[in-house]
Amino acid sequence: MKLSVVSTLYKSSRFLDEFLSETIAVLDEINCDDFEIIFVNDGSPDDSLLFLLQKRLSVPQIKIIDLSRNFGHHYAMQVGLEHSKGEYVFLIDNDLEVRPSFLKKCFTAMSNDTTLDVVYGFQEERKGRFVEKIGGRIFWWAINKFSDVRIPKNILTERLMTRNYVDSLLMLGDANLFLGGMMYWVGFNQLGLSVAKKQRQGASTYSTRKRMELMIQAITSFSGKPLEYLFYTGIFITIGSLLAIVYFMIKKVLYGATVQLGWTSLITLNVLILGIISTFLGLIGIYIFKIFKQVQNRPNAVIKNIYE
Repeated sequence: MKLSVVSTLYKSSRFLDEFLSETIAVLDEINCDDFEIIFVNDGSPDDSLLFLLQKRLSVPQIKIIDLSRNFGHHYAMQVGLEHSKGEYVFLIDNDLEVRPSFLKKCFTAMSNDTTLDVVYGFQEERKGRFVEKIGGRIFWWAINKFSDVRIPKNILTERLMTRNYVDSLLMLGDANLFLGGMMYWVGFNQLGLSVAKKQRQGASTYSTRKRMELMIQAITSFSGKPLEYLFYTGIFITIGSLLAIVYFMIKKVLYGATVQLGWTSLITLNVLILGIISTFLGLIGIYIFKIFKQVQNRPNAVIKNIYE
C-alpha cells in the first residue's frame, strides 16, 4: 500500500519539525513503509521551504510543491491532491490543532469497513472563544440554509481518502473552490469521526475577513438559492408597495386634506428601495464574477518548482 500525506505551508515553520516526527511515527505504527509526504508551499513568507529542503536530506519521501505566490488554502490543497500518487491520501493541516495520530484512527476505521471511501474528522463542539464558536455556528447554518447539498457541520480538513474518491473529486474542475462542500457533494461512502481539536499555538492565519470570504465562496459556489430568495423578496416588496399605494390612495380619498403624504416618508422609501436594489445588484454581481472566473479557464494555482 502506498500512502500520500498532503499538507500545505503558510507560516508553518514552527510546527514542521514536530509534525514530521509525529507523522513518520504514525506511519511506522500502521506498518506503512511506502509513502510520500507532500507539502504545498502556498507563498509562505517564513522559512518553511528552506527547512523542508534541508529535511529532505534525511527524509527523502518529502515532496515539496512550491507555488509562485499565495493562492489560498483550498487551492493549495487541490494542487497537493493532484500530485499525490498513493492508493490512499491523507489530507491534514500541519499546525498540530489535529495531531497526525488521527491518521491511525482513520486507517483503523477504513480497515474495519472496506466499503468506506472517506474517513473525515469533525468537531462535536467548536474550540476557541465565544466569538469564534458563534461565528462557526453562523457559518455552518448559512451554508446549509442556502446550499443545495447538506454538509455536516464543523467538518475538518483532516481525512483519509481512497484513490478512486480523490480522482473523482479532482474531476469536478471548479474554479471557485470550497473543498468542504465539494468533498461531500461528490458522494461515495463517508464516515465522520469526532476529533478534539486543540488550540493553535500563535494567531490563526484565517482572519475574520478570510472567514467571511470563505462563507460567501461556499454559499455562492454551491447554491442558487440566494437568487431564488432574491426573486421572492422582490415579489414581496412589489406586492407590499402596491398595497401601500392603494392604502394611501383610499385614505386620501376618504380623509382628503387631513392626510399629509410628507417629504420625509418619500425620502425614507427611496433610500430603502435604493439599499435593497444595491444589495440585490451586489449579489447578482458575485454570481456574474464567478461565471467570468470559471469561463476564463485559468489554472487555480501556478507551480514555480517541484522538489522530489
